[in-house]
Amino acid sequence: MKHYQINNKLKDMPGIQEELQITLERSNLAREQVCPREECGVVGIYGNRYAANLAYFALYALQHRGQESAGIATTNGENLYRYAGMGQVSQVFNEDKIKALEGYAAIGHNRYSTSGASLYRNAQPLRVYTHHGTIALAHNGNLTNANSLRTELENQGSIFHTTIDSEVIVHLLAKSTASTLLDAFTEAMQKVQGAYSLVLLSTHCMIAMRDPHGFRPLVIGKIETSIVFASETCALDIIDAEYIRDVEPGELIVIEEGKMTSYFPFHNEKGENTHTPNLCIFEHIYFARPDSYLFKESVYDFRINLGKQLAREAPANGDIVVPVPDSSVVAAIGYSQESGIPYATGLVRSHYIGRTFIEPEQKIRDFSAKVKYNTVSAAVKGKRIVIIDDSIMRGTTSKKIIKMLRKGGATEIHMRISAPPTRFPCYYGIDIPTSQELIAANFSLEEIRKFIGVDSLAYLSEEGMIASSTRKINFCKACFNGNYITPPDKNYDTKQFPLIKEMQMEENI
Repeated sequence: MKHYQINNKLKDMPGIQEELQITLERSNLAREQVCPREECGVVGIYGNRYAANLAYFALYALQHRGQESAGIATTNGENLYRYAGMGQVSQVFNEDKIKALEGYAAIGHNRYSTSGASLYRNAQPLRVYTHHGTIALAHNGNLTNANSLRTELENQGSIFHTTIDSEVIVHLLAKSTASTLLDAFTEAMQKVQGAYSLVLLSTHCMIAMRDPHGFRPLVIGKIETSIVFASETCALDIIDAEYIRDVEPGELIVIEEGKMTSYFPFHNEKGENTHTPNLCIFEHIYFARPDSYLFKESVYDFRINLGKQLAREAPANGDIVVPVPDSSVVAAIGYSQESGIPYATGLVRSHYIGRTFIEPEQKIRDFSAKVKYNTVSAAVKGKRIVIIDDSIMRGTTSKKIIKMLRKGGATEIHMRISAPPTRFPCYYGIDIPTSQELIAANFSLEEIRKFIGVDSLAYLSEEGMIASSTRKINFCKACFNGNYITPPDKNYDTKQFPLIKEMQMEENI
């Protein structure tokens, strides 16, 4: 079984530490990024007079999937109400705002911008007025042909209000000549490519859909006679909803007048999905909460298995196993269980900071890691540490954390990563940097080890990662191996839609 490991027993190459330091600090690799950015979280509640309240609590459970904006749309059968704002759920909503969201059905959204800028106008759910009535849309994922479709629509006279790919869907829907909302929506979704798990709300129905490859998760639950959709099962738990099943890849579900109907627009006459399911494995490695069941599998069990497999592939002589909190905690427990090395809390993470902050001077730039993490000196002093993380993107934050552990008194530090090296960007809703920015795509394992400053470095193999799953299913592993099942079109750009700079300036004035 192939795995990636390098130790510092090799002779140091003259000057490599200084040369690599200069190269990385001067390149885009030196930009701050702790880990891959979250995507978005979506929720839908149908048939409950407390729909807005339930959506609010479900969004709390999905807060880890996006912290830039939050929004809820509801309907009472006659009107469609919406409120959204910048910030986390607790910052956007209060009791009065929730009370104003009347109705028996609601959809909600937490956003992190994998496509489009971080602007108020990009907050979801989107609400639009069409000849099919007023609709609201909440989308998790990324459309790989959004720019081409947007250009085509603009040439036909469409006027876009936001810079996000999700707006392409509502424009396609609005332009459809189909006689019903369901037919118009189905027609629109057959024109888009990429990843999407979404919920749509009108004054008379709710629609939930997952792309035919199933990149992003979407589950179904119920509270008595009420139906719930959510990105993860942890959102069901917080509102005491019973998990029923996953929305299947390529499945479209409509709830109208209390009746739920399932359609499969991407299936052939034999009832077979015409697309190959490819479920995002990074959901299990990093994104999802460990208390969730994702793709019909426990996230906790998957991460335990990652840690155990990592211990078998890349053993280390250490006194304690220390995770980089929070997403690596469970993998570190697995590594400790398999290796017999005691687990310890050597780093503490602050949960009370924003996503970004200003670093105006180079001399205080190292404060960035200290704001988020601090060393437990009593745990690490005089110890050989095996530190577990789930990824290394640019490497700059890992370097700062290792420096902190050294200062705390660690005598040796052996870093183990519970995933293969990340060498390629994601086009399906995860904000992974470009290959030019990813350290593993540009430098050898020995160079990375030296830059970070650890005594040894090892990654989990791709085979070991797949073996950690208890299910025999197809996973998307494009960020590790570059094999994209639906490559982006030639006009793809995750950040720069037309006029995005002008929109940013306008909103900031």
